[in-house]
Amino acid sequence: MKPDINSLIIYEDPYIIVCHKPSGVPTQSAKIGTPDMASLLKTHLASRNPYLAVIHRLDQPVEGLLVFAKTPAAARELNRQLTTSGFGKYYRAVVMGVPDPSKGTLEDYMIKDGRANTSRVCTKDTPGAKLARLHYRVEKVCEDVPPVTSVVKIRLDTGRHHQIRVQMAHLGCPLVGDRKYGQPTGSMPENRKTSESLRLCAYRLEFKHPGNGKEMIFELPEK
Repeated sequence: MKPDINSLIIYEDPYIIVCHKPSGVPTQSAKIGTPDMASLLKTHLASRNPYLAVIHRLDQPVEGLLVFAKTPAAARELNRQLTTSGFGKYYRAVVMGVPDPSKGTLEDYMIKDGRANTSRVCTKDTPGAKLARLHYRVEKVCEDVPPVTSVVKIRLDTGRHHQIRVQMAHLGCPLVGDRKYGQPTGSMPENRKTSESLRLCAYRLEFKHPGNGKEMIFELPEK
């Protein structure tokens, strides 16, 4: 079923569009006939402005906030912020167990396997290794229904492929619903392994408006 793009647009002006990407919808897809956020927005803009630039991406099973540029100048400025400073990406995740310590910074080197569409933590001297860094804080521990899980808020400093999923799994606290980097064997009941969606949401986005420099902050309410 094709999403209603009008219901997903949170903010729009002559420079940018900010929208809420649902889980299961790609940011951009090469598959013909697959609805993705970029193609839906291009259709939305077709009669007014055919230009649309993808600034950053969310994995297909991840929901959350995305900003797209409507002019080349806006795209250049947002990309500059993304690669230098001033572009804040915040996530809310539900993970298995309780991270120890309850807040901290994770710094790992990661490498991507393009054929398998996976990434893994590696040593610094591994060919192709890139530094991955994030900051996390445990917001809530859920012990009512086993197994124990935690709600964790995360701020990314880098944007590596599957970064949050890989680094949290490497810490010993994989994301609930992550069938790629997975729960530890036996930790999740079988009925939840198959039914649980990936519990990761890009809930907050911060950047400076590419036209006037105004601080822009968007945040999704907690479900």
